[in-house]
Amino acid sequence: MTTPTFQITSFSLGPLQTNCYLLTVQEEGTEAKRGVIIDPGMNPKRLIEKIQGVHIEAILLTHAHFDHMGGVDEVRKLAKCPVYIHDLEADWLTDPRKNGSMRWQDVTPPLSTEPAEYGLDEGQVLKLIGHSFKVLHTPGHSPGSVSFLCGEHIFSGDVLFRLSVGRTDLPGGKEVDLYHSIQNKLYKLDDATIVYSGHGPKTTIGYEKANNPYVK
Repeated sequence: MTTPTFQITSFSLGPLQTNCYLLTVQEEGTEAKRGVIIDPGMNPKRLIEKIQGVHIEAILLTHAHFDHMGGVDEVRKLAKCPVYIHDLEADWLTDPRKNGSMRWQDVTPPLSTEPAEYGLDEGQVLKLIGHSFKVLHTPGHSPGSVSFLCGEHIFSGDVLFRLSVGRTDLPGGKEVDLYHSIQNKLYKLDDATIVYSGHGPKTTIGYEKANNPYVK
């Protein structure tokens, strides 16, 4: 039995234009689709329209800043699926002070969601939509930041961007940890690995190793 190929649809959601990713596979010989959502962002109307009729198996969060988790409850209620987040940020979902929404009230009202159903940890492998998603703990932007590796695709949240890196001046951020995460985890991946960041365009590990001005 062959592994189904997944399709990646990206959405730029909310006031900070946060990237949300919908990965879907079509059941062989049927019209049925299964999916995984990475970072449902804020104001997820376009995402919700797209997942009508799709069986969503999970919502995966790269981290719990408000612009990445604001749509969690709305999407979870519709899709009836579990949410996964690293244990270090489990309480951020319920605490507007920790997820940053209390700090940025010119952008959003204070946000909180129900707790996640499952925790994540380094090296964990999730079996979803017929594929394996390996969890890489990549702190620095926030203490519980993770990246999800699936084949030649890495979903890096706000750790690594095209020609840039995540900010480290928010609570729990740490520059030395961010650089360690990129150099010792992300840059160890194959150069052809495609990087899907939390904001902005996609890139590749090889391109960033050669051109990123912040981390060589």
